[in-house]
Amino acid sequence: MTATTSEALAVAPCVRCAKVQRTCCQRAEILLTEGDVARIAAHTGSDTFFEHRAPEAADYVEFDEDDPDWVGLTVRADGQRRMLRRAENGDCGFLGAAGCVLPTETRPLVCRLYPWDYTAEGLLESAGEYCPTELFGGLEPMNVVLGIETADARRWHVQLYEELRHGTA
Repeated sequence: MTATTSEALAVAPCVRCAKVQRTCCQRAEILLTEGDVARIAAHTGSDTFFEHRAPEAADYVEFDEDDPDWVGLTVRADGQRRMLRRAENGDCGFLGAAGCVLPTETRPLVCRLYPWDYTAEGLLESAGEYCPTELFGGLEPMNVVLGIETADARRWHVQLYEELRHGTA
């Protein structure tokens, strides 16, 4: 399946979700790696889409025994993280009427990895905590509903941790 086909299939579930609740693109605070910033800046021709700030949700900076290096890799000494700027209403700045306006391989790695939970060791499951799974019958994992291949998620997971380990918070 091509990225274009996958993106087209994923639009319908996200549009259905948006009709019943605020989506992950409207609620989540999106962490960016230095690689994410470089890819998005190359695509958009701008670097004004991100900021360093303290997360609103305290659990973003709390120690996680399942992924003990996460906070050290993602939070600076001053408690701030590199994150996408959000519109006044909380929406991601790249959220369009039909979903993300960025091509899949340009999107932030944490966005590409959703709906999986993960640690440095690997992918855990296709959780989709924000996804209203009941809209889709609950018979298939959300990554299948969204058209996201597990092999792609594994590749993005490796890329995320490589970029975190070799970059700065």
